[in-house]
Amino acid sequence: MSVSTLGVTVVPRSIPRPLLAATLVGAFCALAVAALRPHVPLLIAATVVCLAVEGVLYRWQRGMLSVFAKSHLDITVRHVLRDLLLVVALLRLGGQDRESAYTPLVGALLACYALHCAIQAASVLVRRTRTLPVLTRNIDASALRLSAAPLLLLRRPGDRLLAYGLPATAGLLATAATADRRWAALGLALSLGLAVLGLCDLLLRLLPGRRPAGEREALEWLDRWLAEYRPTVGLYFSGGTSSAYQANMWLEPLARLEGRPLIVLRERFMVQKLAATDVPVLCLPKVSTLMRLEQSTLRVLIHPSNSGKTSQVLRIPTLLHTFVNHGESDKLSSCNPYAKAYDEVWVAGPAARERYAQAEVGVEDKDVVEIGRPQLDAVQPYSGPPAGAYTTALYAPTWEGWDGNPGNTSVIEAGENVVRALLADPKVRLLYKPHPLTGSVDPRAGAADLRIRELIRAANRERSGARPADDGELARRTVELDRLTSTGFRAAADQTERMLAQSTPEPGRARAVAEATAAWEDAYWASLPEWEHQIVIGVRPTLFSCFNRSDLLVSDVSSVVSDFMASGKPYAVANTSGLAEDVFRKTFPTVRAATVLAPDAAGVPELLASVRDPEKDELARARAELKRHLLGPDEPAAQERFNTAVQQLCWTAQERRARLIPEQRLSDSPEPGPAAASSAASAEPGA
Repeated sequence: MSVSTLGVTVVPRSIPRPLLAATLVGAFCALAVAALRPHVPLLIAATVVCLAVEGVLYRWQRGMLSVFAKSHLDITVRHVLRDLLLVVALLRLGGQDRESAYTPLVGALLACYALHCAIQAASVLVRRTRTLPVLTRNIDASALRLSAAPLLLLRRPGDRLLAYGLPATAGLLATAATADRRWAALGLALSLGLAVLGLCDLLLRLLPGRRPAGEREALEWLDRWLAEYRPTVGLYFSGGTSSAYQANMWLEPLARLEGRPLIVLRERFMVQKLAATDVPVLCLPKVSTLMRLEQSTLRVLIHPSNSGKTSQVLRIPTLLHTFVNHGESDKLSSCNPYAKAYDEVWVAGPAARERYAQAEVGVEDKDVVEIGRPQLDAVQPYSGPPAGAYTTALYAPTWEGWDGNPGNTSVIEAGENVVRALLADPKVRLLYKPHPLTGSVDPRAGAADLRIRELIRAANRERSGARPADDGELARRTVELDRLTSTGFRAAADQTERMLAQSTPEPGRARAVAEATAAWEDAYWASLPEWEHQIVIGVRPTLFSCFNRSDLLVSDVSSVVSDFMASGKPYAVANTSGLAEDVFRKTFPTVRAATVLAPDAAGVPELLASVRDPEKDELARARAELKRHLLGPDEPAAQERFNTAVQQLCWTAQERRARLIPEQRLSDSPEPGPAAASSAASAEPGA
């Protein structure tokens, strides 16, 4: 619902919450006064305002509903109070001699609320039948008798009470205005009819042939699917709502592997957090369900992160596990002692191998395998100094972290100085892409981030120039990308309905999304003026897209620097650790080929000069050497090395399982291909 006045659209979402709350409370007070006096015009007006505010709350301001619920003024209490006041008004208007005439109407109203309670109880039972022990994506699960959910009946009791009770409320209000009881009778009859139909619909869904498969049947289906698909390697992931990016970065390398890959998740919400992929997805929330993987053909699980639930899957003796991490940096988190729990640790290059050796956290050198970073294929290599009128600088600081180390992020101590120094050069175009968690731990980081954004906006106000003509390309690309990435189900759909919508595999969808994303990014950058500074937040454009548009990077000690090394372009690292520059370089190997910026950012002019004039770039050779040290050699390609490591570990797992279960010689297991046969050398220390 929106109101348009003189071409200006006012969306109720923008109405202040205190104003909505005050309006609702005032309407109820007016309704009480109108019922007790009684006063019909005020009664009608107050009831209409109450219903209108309820509609706004449920459509645009659902966050307010929890506030009312905590005050014990949830939708049921408000609805009962509103109808009770209407009944009081009818009795006051009719007089004592007509109280008995309204008794059937009051009884019908009570029956409506009784049916509401019955529907709520039935909905709980139906929801339980729709909670399956396994969730899937890209897997045909039609055998589980999945069906769409009646959202109004199952998941929206407040909406249901409003919708089903509206005829009764309207009828009572009409009777109060006209003194004709037939309006109330008609409204109550409609509400009763809707409630009976809703209850019958839910009861029918409880019949054995109408409800989804039970737990035993679903688990038997899972076993059959695993036996038919015969997975060889899986990506195992467990985490919070903001950690999905850690798994998403490995989806494309996983899909390009030889064999039959699989994604194993533990949290139900994570099924929808995964990006587009053609790989089958299994969500196994319970440990007992997870253990069924032991009897499958799965040999290797790849872990991009550590979590509390990782220890549960490590108990399966027939699987081998490898830790690939979701990014490498010089921080202590990149050599976590938990890594020794895995059979192997796969790293990008020699630098990470040295990091584990120096940390002495229990990871043996023979268990470290260098595979490169397959994700970095999207990063374009250095092609020379800036060719346009502007030098594009990317400032991508990391967040403050959990340990309070002042050297984690430069945003607090150096961020504003770095941005001011870059903006001071009239031939610089700045891209600012802060970490999405900036300010989540230290409020000072959040405040500094806001000040940096205002500095950039102020700098843009001082610049002017022609803007690219809007040919509608970005809008078209946005529509196309949104269409490809849309899930195909309603926003409030339950997990079973979402599973049904995504049960039909769509081969090639991930590639189509990748191509549409690349086209969108090209259109996005083309739609922006070359001179305009940009604050880049959100999922689009990606960090790698910013890499490709930049001539240099300014960042902190983080995986951003390691990934940017794939481009070979100049970069700088802000030193807010308090260490001397020589100690800083020695402590953090990723800084060896960087321009080190002090908190005052005094070195920015010299940095820009080295970017624009290759003859002044004294760190070019060091960057090339550091790139090999961090990411390994260019040949063979990282994806090839990744595939070789997977095949070799699968073969090792097959041999071990043959020893553990002598009666099973695993004749149905994947034979090692040429990659596995030649991978022994690459698996040796120092490869």
